[in-house]
Amino acid sequence: MATKLHSTELAAHLAAPPDSEAAFLLLLGKRVRAARARRGMTRKMVAKEAGVSERHLAQLEVGEGNVSVLLLRRIALALNLSLVELFAPETQEFSEKRMIQDFLEHLPKHRLEEILGRLTRSIRFEEKQRSEHIALIGLRGAGKSTLGSRLSRERNVPFIELDREIEKETGMPLDEIFSLYGQAGYRRIEKRALKRVLQEQPRAVLSVGGGVVSEKETYEYLLAHCYTVWVQAQPEEHMARVVAQGDFRAMAENDEAMEDLRSILDAREPLYRRADLHLDTSGDTVEQSFQKLQQALQTEFA
Repeated sequence: MATKLHSTELAAHLAAPPDSEAAFLLLLGKRVRAARARRGMTRKMVAKEAGVSERHLAQLEVGEGNVSVLLLRRIALALNLSLVELFAPETQEFSEKRMIQDFLEHLPKHRLEEILGRLTRSIRFEEKQRSEHIALIGLRGAGKSTLGSRLSRERNVPFIELDREIEKETGMPLDEIFSLYGQAGYRRIEKRALKRVLQEQPRAVLSVGGGVVSEKETYEYLLAHCYTVWVQAQPEEHMARVVAQGDFRAMAENDEAMEDLRSILDAREPLYRRADLHLDTSGDTVEQSFQKLQQALQTEFA
């Protein structure tokens, strides 16, 4: 959920005393760098999409940038962020939970029992519905496609790679989609394709691109409508498997590929952890990973 920032708070940020300016620039750079990592974008990619130099972007990320508001707006658009999200204070209280607690504290006991019953029935129904669609998420090289195709055969349901559906929908390969529409445009198409697939297929196993977690609305939709499995591995194994596949999309022409991969994993880990099931394939054969996946699902849906 985007953090709200009132105009008075923004003014306080911008009118801060000189000794706090360095800290503000460091925080701003940290947020830009984290947003770039969550989306799996290199500096070159963001700089190209925003129409700024890589040097300018690098300076901004380390807290040394003296960027104009218009240039910062272009960088924010390239990262699919609002300026509000970049400038918002770092510690904002999550108020929804407090509102629910306040509401429940004022209810009599018999109403609490009624609400608990309704919630239990609703959650059970939703869990049954979600279990009809199992979505594997995570970075390339974790084993999503291999495990997903085997799981679909075991469950006798279609196996769908969302990237392929996006290519079908647009009639062009992923590289061209990114080139023509940029990261933000691709994510809009991804969301549309995901909704279409879930509506068309009553039961399926899906392999979903690792960057879906960086788009709040799409990820929330996925979590609400699918049982999600985070397929993970150590960074070195991710890289080795990607190299073996000959797939260098996010890492192409990048001399710091391993460092970027670690940054992406670090930035996305809190989001991946929201998945229903965490499956670590590090050091496992395909057969071992598949057995772990089957056992976990049997336990979950027993």
